[in-house]
Amino acid sequence: MKFGLALAGLLPFLGTALAQSVSWCDPQNGLCLQTIQKKNMLDPLNPTGTYDLTIGVAFPTSTASTEFIGEIIGTNNVVWAGYDLAASMANNLMIIVWRNGNNFVYSARMAAGYVVPTIYSGPTITQLASSMVNSTHWKFVFRCQNCTSWTGANGAVSIQESQGSGYGVCLNSTANCVTTPSSASSDMKQHNDFGNWGMNIAGARTSAYTQYLTGYGSSSTSSVPASTSSIRTSSTRTSSTTTVSSTAIPTPYDYIVVGAGAAGIVVADRLSEAGKKVLLLERGGPSTKETGGKREVPSWATSTGLTRFDIPGLFENMFGAADPWWWCKDMTVFGGCLMGGGTVINGMLYYTSPDYEFSSIYGWPAEWGNPTPAINKMTARLPYYDNPSPDGVRYLDQVYTLLKKHFVTLGYGEANINDNRNWKDSVFGHPTYNFNNGIRSGVTHTYLQTAKARSNFKLLMWTMAQSVKRNSGQIVGVQTNNTIDLPNGLATLTSKGRVILSGGVYGTARILFSSGIGPADMIAQAAASTIASQLPPAAQYINLPVGYYVSDNPSINLVFTHPSVDDYDNWQPIWSSPRTADANKYVASRSGVFAGSSPRFNFWKALSGSDGKTRWMQGTARPGGWPSTNLPFNETARFTITFYLSLGVTSRGRIGMNSDLKGLPLVQPWFQDPIDKAVLTQGIASTIANMKTNLPGLVQITPDNTTTLQAFIDAYDHAQMNSNHWVGSTRLGANSSVAVVDTNCKVFGTNNLFVVDAGIIPGQPMSNTHAAVMTVAEMGVARILALSGGP
Repeated sequence: MKFGLALAGLLPFLGTALAQSVSWCDPQNGLCLQTIQKKNMLDPLNPTGTYDLTIGVAFPTSTASTEFIGEIIGTNNVVWAGYDLAASMANNLMIIVWRNGNNFVYSARMAAGYVVPTIYSGPTITQLASSMVNSTHWKFVFRCQNCTSWTGANGAVSIQESQGSGYGVCLNSTANCVTTPSSASSDMKQHNDFGNWGMNIAGARTSAYTQYLTGYGSSSTSSVPASTSSIRTSSTRTSSTTTVSSTAIPTPYDYIVVGAGAAGIVVADRLSEAGKKVLLLERGGPSTKETGGKREVPSWATSTGLTRFDIPGLFENMFGAADPWWWCKDMTVFGGCLMGGGTVINGMLYYTSPDYEFSSIYGWPAEWGNPTPAINKMTARLPYYDNPSPDGVRYLDQVYTLLKKHFVTLGYGEANINDNRNWKDSVFGHPTYNFNNGIRSGVTHTYLQTAKARSNFKLLMWTMAQSVKRNSGQIVGVQTNNTIDLPNGLATLTSKGRVILSGGVYGTARILFSSGIGPADMIAQAAASTIASQLPPAAQYINLPVGYYVSDNPSINLVFTHPSVDDYDNWQPIWSSPRTADANKYVASRSGVFAGSSPRFNFWKALSGSDGKTRWMQGTARPGGWPSTNLPFNETARFTITFYLSLGVTSRGRIGMNSDLKGLPLVQPWFQDPIDKAVLTQGIASTIANMKTNLPGLVQITPDNTTTLQAFIDAYDHAQMNSNHWVGSTRLGANSSVAVVDTNCKVFGTNNLFVVDAGIIPGQPMSNTHAAVMTVAEMGVARILALSGGP
């Protein structure tokens, strides 16, 4: 079952932004319920299709009662519907229902995460009399006893009087939503659509509850509602112990690539280009319009069909949306769990690496010392632009104009950054992107499209890799949650086949831990998890430093105001009520403010540390910001400069996972080496010196004049320094005591398991990791293809 991104683990961000239930009385059966009603909802897989869904509940007046009455109504294209009694599918009770002819099949289920929800014992579900089917809709009315509390991996949970809730549906635009409709424990396909709301349980309590147990309210009679096309349905309760065998036919592949992000898509495209039979697995679903995404289209851009993942100017709303389902829920840092991975949710800064970034000084073997051929191949597919608007006009450019005056006085030179990628000392320029005609143009618009055009390439979305199946060092396949398309969820290899993990720093580490590869303490967490049975025998465990030596840019935000700056309303209304002229311009011509992301100015500076090592500082400035000050300030003129320490940073941390398979930093990588802190502090101080003199009217509001820069940095929460530019968890090298993969990207101790993603990068790149990861993918896949013994 391909239960992936949305219902599972949704959401750490839920709050008051949720839509709330309303009181509604069903005119057919007289039940008055607290409901959420979804009308004319777009089918994400059928551009002309819509569906309706209503979910309502009634509770007894006693808060001690453990039951409720529910009603689920769907249009006939809703094959199955799920009501999640809390806002997250993972570890919470859900009610699933589908039709088997004119009968209903239903069950109480629970999922431990991105896995098949299994039958949950304890609740008793009884179908009530007013359930019905007609020519357009179906209605399932039920009593749910012992349903107000449950126990999952996170402990006991009880329904609250104001309760976050969720729904999911699989529509008939997807084939075989339910494998065996007659079985309550049947396998199911991933939902097409989903959502969350706040259910007013207190408002659902009614003194008519006893009457409602008949299936009808006091204002109704216990007869079939007047409709000649209505059919009363009989209860179909099937044993929850029923098992279902997969009906998929095994198909072996030369290469299985796990993760359709910056690295995985590049790798899969190059492998299929070489004639190899390739399966690409992606745990999430569509994102951009090009990938089939239809869910996240802003109301003001409906005519374009472009999603938030297409429109560059919506980047800032990635973090402030009411329902940010695209973030991975099984890690405590940001990660994109959808087609394109981080490339469709990041700020899109696209800086090609300088040659010296691949020096042995920063951990790279000599064989990797020349990135130029890979960079040339990448930029041929993905050209760079520093003026994203197709009309050639630079919009919202006040921050650049202002800061240019100051940086020139500091001796910096102005450049188109990628035109001289080796110049990264005392240089500034406009941000460089890989946009095309005003939309995000990354791996999903280029490499993925050429791969999809080949008959030897197959993509499976909503398919989460849980572990690799191996016999000692020989990998035979990838175990997934998708038992619809893959026999028993197992993707298999040809006799000389290979698996390439491209799940990112956290995702790849989790798969390795769950496959018995990594430190003993992390394998022990996998052994205590819900997928412990997938581990090989203990004698086959491979002890490698997976999760060690991770790096991420430490970053410090300073916030200023200047009367020349338009902070663009701090980017707050861009999703629902953007500035009309800007929205209209973008819809008409893909030009204007929305053709670019929020950054407006970038700079680099080489800095010397007391240890004799050179570290580079990167800076990014953008309109808007979140100041920390109690002093009054000009709220329409804010801008932020983010200072990063990048290439040469020496601090390292460690990541791992808990037994719930959630990834997290075990040792934070920021400022572990005090020299890193001293160097970045020095760099910031030298950058802002004389800034007020050079820019009359400038006010620094974070830190404000009540504290010093040093005190501000000393007090900076290390967890807030996270730039989400993680590298190094499976780093590349020649020695398995300090590396996870060899110089050909092959995992030590295995014959045919490889890693190609940010995890193999041994040191922090010069700039944002977006282009660096694609460069490494081009280099890595070329080495794998050249390696003897493969398919």
